[in-house]
Amino acid sequence: MEICGLKKRGFDRDVLLLLEHPPTITLGRNAKQNHLLVGESLLQSRGVGLWNVDRGGDITFHGPGQLVGYPILALGAGERDVHGYMRNLEESLIRLLAFYGIEGTRDARFTGVWTAQGKIAALGVHISRWVTRHGFALNVSTDLSFYDLIVPCGITGKSVTSMQQHLSRSVPVEEVADRYVAEFGALFHRRMIRVSVRELRDALRRHAEDAGKMHEFASPGVPAV
Repeated sequence: MEICGLKKRGFDRDVLLLLEHPPTITLGRNAKQNHLLVGESLLQSRGVGLWNVDRGGDITFHGPGQLVGYPILALGAGERDVHGYMRNLEESLIRLLAFYGIEGTRDARFTGVWTAQGKIAALGVHISRWVTRHGFALNVSTDLSFYDLIVPCGITGKSVTSMQQHLSRSVPVEEVADRYVAEFGALFHRRMIRVSVRELRDALRRHAEDAGKMHEFASPGVPAV
């Protein structure tokens, strides 16, 4: 949220956050409560957090062994198409899967990336003033039993799968993340530079301080030029 706010105030770097979450269930803006199939006591016993979030979509799971990506982009004039942005996110994941010999496809009825064995990646975004947030979750070596706690993405009669299930071997999430950076950069026409969390925080802090100084300069009674 801090990055998104600063993007709207002129922070000039687009950011792609790649991470793993602890076991967490999130409910998007369109989620139905009955798609959560268990009570909070069972969630607590399995160490699963429960959060309402402002992305699109229904209910989903995040956890270890899953690559979660949050692109925080200021979409340019030629990129301002919500459906086009979603299709590009899907395409970036389809290309990533192809690198590993997994055929990812789209389903015209549902958002996300699918294989012959089920849904392998979920998408849900929020776009405000053409700044993107939220993103995707790709099952790499996720414990798929967590999906028994929910109706994944609110879609009945569909299974979920993972890269590990397809490849019959473990794949490090860090390796998949490194490969994804190249696919994302090529598709979204961004030059990708790896920075540490500390470097990103320092850049955000400097921008926030500069924005604060500009706000003081342009405060009532002091004309901005």
